[in-house]
Amino acid sequence: MPRFVVEADGGSRGNPGPAGYGAVVLDPASGETLAERAEYIGVATNNVAEYKGLIAGLTAARDLASDAEVLVRMDSKLVVEQMSGRWKIKHPDMKPLAAEAARILPRAQVTYEWIPRERNKHADRLANEAMDAGKRGEQWEPSASSAVFAAPSAPSGPPGDAAAGAAAARAALAAARGGTDAGAARGIAGADTLFGAPTAGPLAADAGADALLAVPGAADQGRTATATPTAAPAGGQGWGPDMGAPATFVLLRHGETALTPQKRFSGSGGSDPELSPAGRRQAAAVAEALAARGTVQTVISSPLLRCRETARAVADRLGLDVTVEQGLREVDFGAWEGLTFAEVQERFPDDLQAWLDSPKAAPTGGGESFAAATRRISATRDRLLAAHAGRTVLLVTHVTPVKILVRLALGAPPESLFRMELSAASLSAVAYYADGNASVRLLNDTSHLR
Repeated sequence: MPRFVVEADGGSRGNPGPAGYGAVVLDPASGETLAERAEYIGVATNNVAEYKGLIAGLTAARDLASDAEVLVRMDSKLVVEQMSGRWKIKHPDMKPLAAEAARILPRAQVTYEWIPRERNKHADRLANEAMDAGKRGEQWEPSASSAVFAAPSAPSGPPGDAAAGAAAARAALAAARGGTDAGAARGIAGADTLFGAPTAGPLAADAGADALLAVPGAADQGRTATATPTAAPAGGQGWGPDMGAPATFVLLRHGETALTPQKRFSGSGGSDPELSPAGRRQAAAVAEALAARGTVQTVISSPLLRCRETARAVADRLGLDVTVEQGLREVDFGAWEGLTFAEVQERFPDDLQAWLDSPKAAPTGGGESFAAATRRISATRDRLLAAHAGRTVLLVTHVTPVKILVRLALGAPPESLFRMELSAASLSAVAYYADGNASVRLLNDTSHLR
């Protein structure tokens, strides 16, 4: 039997006043967004808007699968307690709405849970978007980027099959929803436009730790990939234990510098270059993409200039501050700083080979090994997770920290660092759950940012 989580909310600017609702249907295993609903409903009270959001969310879940078990999460104590049968419904405006909600799915298939408002950000954002649209005299439309972190990954296959894979992913999502869904198709197409198709060419080196990407034999080159957490053990009413909202780290590699197109090592021990004009355009473009998504709550940056500039562009667009975290700095490449892979191979062939062979080997001249960087970044990850439980945090950092965070989340071996491509200003995301599992989303193509 399918299982969905519905998060719903409603608001009124005046109570009563201009009102709207928002609802989202989520996959409880992966956290993926399966459907979004929002509408401006004119002048109404908060409670009416909240019930309208519940009705929309339950209807969207039923349209996906009428036999689904649904866990409804709302920050309205009134709606949760009334729909659970623990509080009587006395207000005449609420009775018909509650009755309508109860008819959508059989009672045995629906469970209600109250959550604090800070854990209902997605539905709250949709409700506010609907009210904003109503104020402009428009109908709410899902943003093109709403599928950025929700689109399923393309099936594995030859890199040349990227377009076919994207089409298959769209078809798979439609099938999971029980049939054709024009809105879903638009959402996934929007994500394709925003991030472009997965790269189809051979694995290429880019700057920073990027010379290592020239190593041949990479599996799944330049491809969008996903790992989902192990399902939680069953408990209660067929659900696993409530892990709560995951902490999600949106990982943004900084924009281009002058060294990036030259494919030179650029770590924390080099010249600390600023963004190039292309890099500044990339930073502005990704800021717009993240603003459209609307889920980032905190921005944290590496101390290096190229990251701080990228982070500032995003934070200014989102109306947030930037916190600098030393643990997110790039590896120190020692004597290799500023050199290309070929130049290092010519000048330090033995040291380079040792570095390629073992994560414990450091670059020439006292650089930082991948093993040491992993210890540093793991400690940084744990500290940030403790400080930002249940929140969506943008980490603006470098090639190596992103790859290490992804590798650790996947449980992949150290040599996997040589088998990932990470373009300038590319986005990835890792959701960390309370049981220790993680879900990884890679969105790596940045042709839209050029």
